[in-house]
Formats: sequence, C-alpha cells, structure tokens
Amino acid sequence: MPALTTALRNEYQQLFDSCQILPERQALVNQMTQQLRNAEARYRGVADPLGIPWYVVAVLHAMEGGLDFKRHLHNGDPLAERTVQVPAGRPKVGTPPFTWEQSANDALRLDRYDSWSDWSVPGILYKWEGYNGWGYRSYHPECKSPYLWSMSSHYSRGKYVADGTWSPTAVSKQVGAAALLRRLAELGLVDAPSFASTANDAQLARALAKSSAALRYSPAKVLPGALELQQFLNRFPGIFLREDGKLGDRSSEAFQQVFGHYLQGDPRDA
Repeated sequence: MPALTTALRNEYQQLFDSCQILPERQALVNQMTQQLRNAEARYRGVADPLGIPWYVVAVLHAMEGGLDFKRHLHNGDPLAERTVQVPAGRPKVGTPPFTWEQSANDALRLDRYDSWSDWSVPGILYKWEGYNGWGYRSYHPECKSPYLWSMSSHYSRGKYVADGTWSPTAVSKQVGAAALLRRLAELGLVDAPSFASTANDAQLARALAKSSAALRYSPAKVLPGALELQQFLNRFPGIFLREDGKLGDRSSEAFQQVFGHYLQGDPRDA
C-alpha cells in the first residue's frame, strides 16, 4: 500500500480539480447523485457517530452496493447472510439477516474509517482507492483507476475484468467514486478541504479579471470566453465548476470568491 505522500496528495488534488464528468454521462451521474442526496439522513445515521462525512459513506454504497440497502457495504453481497466474497464472513458478530446499518458499521470499522481523520479531497480519494485495491496504480499506472475516475475526463478504457485478469480494452460501466464526489462538490455539498493551491499567480488573476469584464451573468447561454473563465476559476482550491460555458449562479459565486464581486448582470451584484 503506498503512503499518502505530499506527491500523492498533489496528484489526487490536481486530478480532482481538473476532473470533468463526460457530457454523455451527465444524466446518469446526476441521477445517482440525487439518490445519494435523498438518502442523506440514512447515511448520516452511520457516518456521524464515526466522525465520517456522510458523502464518503454514500459514495462507497454506490460503488459496493449499487445503492441497494439490501446489500453489504463490504462488497455488495446480500444482507441475508454473512459476506461470501472478500472480505468473507462479515460481520463476525450478530446473526443474519443483518440490517444495512449493522453491515455498514462493520465494514467501515474493518477498513479503519472510524480512525481516519484526513477528510480532505486527497484523503478521501486515498481511502477509496485503497478500499478497491492498488492494482491499477501498481501494475497499470497508465490507466487511472476506474473505481475513482470512470465516466470522467480522466478515464477512457482499461479494466480488471476478474481478479488478476487485465483487459486494456474493457471499459468500466460503473460511475467512478471521484466523479460522484465531483458532482456533489459542484452542487456545494462537499466541505472537504483542498490540499494545495495551484492558483497563486496574482498577475494572471488580475489580467483575467480585466479581460473578463465583458463577460456577464448568463445561466442559459454559452458566451465566448466563458469556458476559459470557468477553467481558470477551477484552479482555485474549493471551487468546482462544471465547464459548460454558461455563467450561472455557481460560476458567479466562484468569480466573487476570487475577484471580490459577482459577474455583471447577477442580481446579487447590487
């Protein structure tokens, strides 16, 4: 297992900051994100007592259980019995059938989520990649783990189709954990801190502010230069915009965070 070094933290942060959900997968990612939000209270029931952000548990549930509350969080096996797949025989305590909460609590403690305290973006991605395994990073570093990045701009193909069986052409059909987290962040639902700033060039910021003076608040229309502005704003820690060229509320809020005022035409810029 690799250590969470400064270099690895920076890698995770850079990938997350530049991550964009593939346009043809937006509808599916939005649908799954809404399902996570609908069940937030249930996720919090397990996450809050352990000191874990609710969305960390929610995304794990999407990855391991397909959002089915009748399956173990460990690996998606049915709750009617102890787990059969790795890790097998869980939970060790209690009698099946288990509730989803019993299983989730056991899975999180087994993987030491209850003793993990780094809930920054890199800290979360590190725990998720470890939950799935380090095979991609160790043996196929040319392919970013689809467990994290599937259906985002950082993944196209390559997949383990069975334990130890690699296919360079297989394509994951599962929404990646980082893609789900990115969408939740775009909706303002993630409070995980960034690790490092990649946007410290004040001169560039001033130049962009001057050149973007003609850009206006435009939630429904793509404007020339708007995409470039969103790409620039996404370089700042804590800002996660969908890069679609439409300057709506989220883009205007990010602009205000960086430059001190909302975009021209924003009703809040009074």
